[in-house]
Amino acid sequence: MSKAPYYTPKGGLPPQTQLLTDRAMFTEAYAVIPKGTYSDIVTSYLPFWTGMRMWVLSRPLSGFAETFSQYIVELAPNGGSDRPETNPQAQGVLFVVDGQIELTLNGAVHLLETGGYAYIPAGDVWTIRNSSDQNATFHWVRKAYEAVKGLDAPEAFVTHESRVPPTEMPGTDGKWATSRFVDPTDLRHDMHVNIVTFEPGAVIPFAETHVMEHGLYVLEGKAVYRLNQDWVEVEAGDYMWLRAFCPQACYAGGPGQFRYLLYKDVNRHMKL
Repeated sequence: MSKAPYYTPKGGLPPQTQLLTDRAMFTEAYAVIPKGTYSDIVTSYLPFWTGMRMWVLSRPLSGFAETFSQYIVELAPNGGSDRPETNPQAQGVLFVVDGQIELTLNGAVHLLETGGYAYIPAGDVWTIRNSSDQNATFHWVRKAYEAVKGLDAPEAFVTHESRVPPTEMPGTDGKWATSRFVDPTDLRHDMHVNIVTFEPGAVIPFAETHVMEHGLYVLEGKAVYRLNQDWVEVEAGDYMWLRAFCPQACYAGGPGQFRYLLYKDVNRHMKL
């Protein structure tokens, strides 16, 4: 089974002796959900699943980020669902951070190990199962698909992050790169879920300020991230949730790579 140094929450509860001070924050422009918040008492469950629990990282909120939800799902051995998605308008991306899952998608069976990635279009038929003897953990990003007359819907696909060569950002000598699972010029897609990689010391050298909403889950490493007017330290397991136009930049702190799973909404008119 393939392994990767992705942070995976294990739950539990902190001791009564632990200080309450933490890095969790929710502002008018962004939220930071640090890894220490993934405790047993904040888990959720879904209908038609067995042997699962999940942490909800983000959900549509009026006046904040409105386009997507993101979960961390933990599956026990033999856990899974024959009816995982109950919304026929919802498309999804699955990204495995620990263990392996068996995904049946439109009748085809796929084994997704750590680093495995699947795009599931709205309305497709799928089931999911942990057929191993150890827990499996994956991210599940969901968005209502915005169909456009004259554009076909995108097809389902399954891949692994090792099969997606990173694209270097111009002028960075490869110190800042993005693993793009979908061609940015493919306008059938209205969301991207990519992996961004920074080498130690690399930076986003300006305050990105743009219309896309973001969910950023830190897979590994650490950095100092600029969010609106604040500099915030983040590390593997932390989640950043950004509304549209929140200024953002970062310095990768080292000593290893700083990598995160990134959601953004793309390729559609603004709703009026």
